[in-house]
Amino acid sequence: MSRVPFAFEASTKPPRDGSKFALRFWANRHARGMEITYSIVESVLRGLAPVFKLIGYERMEKPMVAVEKTIKSALFDCRMCGQCILSSTGMSCPMNCPKNLRNGPCGGVRANGNCEVYAEMPCVWVKGWEGSRLMKEGDKIMDVQKPIDHRLKGRSSWLAVSQGAHE
Repeated sequence: MSRVPFAFEASTKPPRDGSKFALRFWANRHARGMEITYSIVESVLRGLAPVFKLIGYERMEKPMVAVEKTIKSALFDCRMCGQCILSSTGMSCPMNCPKNLRNGPCGGVRANGNCEVYAEMPCVWVKGWEGSRLMKEGDKIMDVQKPIDHRLKGRSSWLAVSQGAHE
């Protein structure tokens, strides 16, 4: 069966390796701890805003993207959309959905909880729901998210957080 890449995936990327899910699902299973960690990181980033402003946000973009991509790719299989909503989706990145759905699952989730498009892949939104039930602010999964702004792809959402521009 021919595999079509989705919007935040390079067309040359090989099919998903099931072993890559292991760390992503660990973060999902430990969503409460990740929520606490994110809260601390967010406070630190907001505290560093004057330093970032002094250095210049444009100059900070490239090193911040490198650090953010390394950490978030390992933990969440992040696609660097520039508009991270992990804290609202049970620590499950919705950009991993082959249909790029940011507001819940499609109608095709399989009976075993796997993706309609890639049968071997658990549905991002099923995992997100499971993670959200572990979080203090887990009901944020019910909030309607804004559509993705593709112009921000590859940008640091952490810098946006530091500026207070990210919700």
